[in-house]
Amino acid sequence: MDRRPKSHEVTLLPPIPAKRYFTIGEVSELCGVKPHVLRYWEQEFAQLKPVKRRGNRRYYQHHEVLLIRRIRELLYEQGFTISGARSKLDAVSGEGRASPDLETAAIAEVLDIAALRSELLALRRMLDGKEK
Repeated sequence: MDRRPKSHEVTLLPPIPAKRYFTIGEVSELCGVKPHVLRYWEQEFAQLKPVKRRGNRRYYQHHEVLLIRRIRELLYEQGFTISGARSKLDAVSGEGRASPDLETAAIAEVLDIAALRSELLALRRMLDGKEK
């Protein structure tokens, strides 16, 4: 039985927290993909290069989480093959635009700032409520 969503179904994924690094388990939950699939995708997509530290543990940055979500969308929701998704990602980076890594990093920074701002505003509202 195929458990992947059909092309007309869109899976809602949780928001990405404003953190610098994510473990493979966290990325798995944030992207709806099992850890062994993430390890496989690292071999198939050159753009996906998590930092490896302490005992070869993987740490993904925000832009890589966004890239994984894009890969997931191409494969699971749009029905691309691995090679088709790889070609699509390569084509996007070759259109005279910023590379996907730079583009997703810029988007990640904007999202991080927006998330931080909303958290600060929420804290401010909480503090304002306690002063009354």
